[in-house]
Amino acid sequence: MDAFLQTIQSLDPWLVYAIVFGIAFAENIVPPLPSDVIVVFGGSLVVLGHVNFPAVLLVATAGSTVGFVAMYFIGDWFGDHILERGKISFIPVEAVKRVESWFGQYGYWIIVANRFLAGTRAVVSFFAGMSGLNLRTTILLSAVSSLLWNALLVGGGYALGHEWEKIGFYLMTYSRAVTGVLVVVVLILVVRFVYNKRRKERAK
Repeated sequence: MDAFLQTIQSLDPWLVYAIVFGIAFAENIVPPLPSDVIVVFGGSLVVLGHVNFPAVLLVATAGSTVGFVAMYFIGDWFGDHILERGKISFIPVEAVKRVESWFGQYGYWIIVANRFLAGTRAVVSFFAGMSGLNLRTTILLSAVSSLLWNALLVGGGYALGHEWEKIGFYLMTYSRAVTGVLVVVVLILVVRFVYNKRRKERAK
């Protein structure tokens, strides 16, 4: 990672913008990619006068939004085929239907919070497409969410300058906290789902 970041620093600004866009886009498709770190580093390069703050923010937001929309279409076109036809055997069809129902009720709120929910971005966009949420509204809300989150990242990198790596600790702590909360929430929902299903079966 250090060697990669050093390489980015030596590149032409337009290539830096392209990398920020590309990594922000790809992170929606392959979630483990460290897009947030790259965006923060892009903010630190503003201090050196290597890139422009609004431009870094714009390309990061554009990459995040386009990546979200790409996963939206994957969910829209192939979601039912992948999940409902047993391609992923450990996910029950009933659970898929339940998630689609939740997205029908709260999907737009989830999209707004999407960028702040570590580790769920690809999942949210996939189910947004699978649930048939309005595309224009989805794009708008995804862009707003991406803009707010990337503004924090670019601003943090700019504020810390050469010490930008310090923000990695805060990102990791935040990610772990959010992941922990999400795991607890999912476990509660799963237990509730199983309990209600068994109660209905006993009532028959």
